[in-house]
Amino acid sequence: MKQKNNYNYNELIDCANGVLFGEGNARLPSPPMLMFDRITQIQSGEGKFKKGIIKAELDIKDNMWFFDCHFKSDPVMPGCLGLDAMWQLVGFYLGWMGEPGKGRALGVNSVRFTGEVIKKVKIATYEVNMKKVLKTEGGTVGFADGTLKADDKQIYTAENLKVGVYKQ
Repeated sequence: MKQKNNYNYNELIDCANGVLFGEGNARLPSPPMLMFDRITQIQSGEGKFKKGIIKAELDIKDNMWFFDCHFKSDPVMPGCLGLDAMWQLVGFYLGWMGEPGKGRALGVNSVRFTGEVIKKVKIATYEVNMKKVLKTEGGTVGFADGTLKADDKQIYTAENLKVGVYKQ
């Protein structure tokens, strides 16, 4: 597979289907749990810690599935979905690096919400800065910090996101 620096929606669906990184390796979830529409930048050796960066975007639409149930008459994207998007991006980064195995979120040290993704927001932008990639005999763990911006206003921060990819 040729390593690219951005991915469109169809390529993200290929990742969800096990095509992009190969069977048994890192996958993104399928819609509706796929929480971004495109990856606009992915590069090693870049970002805040010079260990890698990944940026993605989600177009916010009035009919998104979570607006009808969270909360009735007060539609807002659940904060956990923004956090999950950041874990998804760390796992994607590990697969993009060629690390084999299935991806799993392992934790996060702290999360802070200072705003909301509501229907009037046009675009949610994620930025994940890789801090460390730790390779072990059983797999690889990625550590990163992430942010979510709603129409260019930072509203979520996550420190020490942890995602692992593990061989069978």
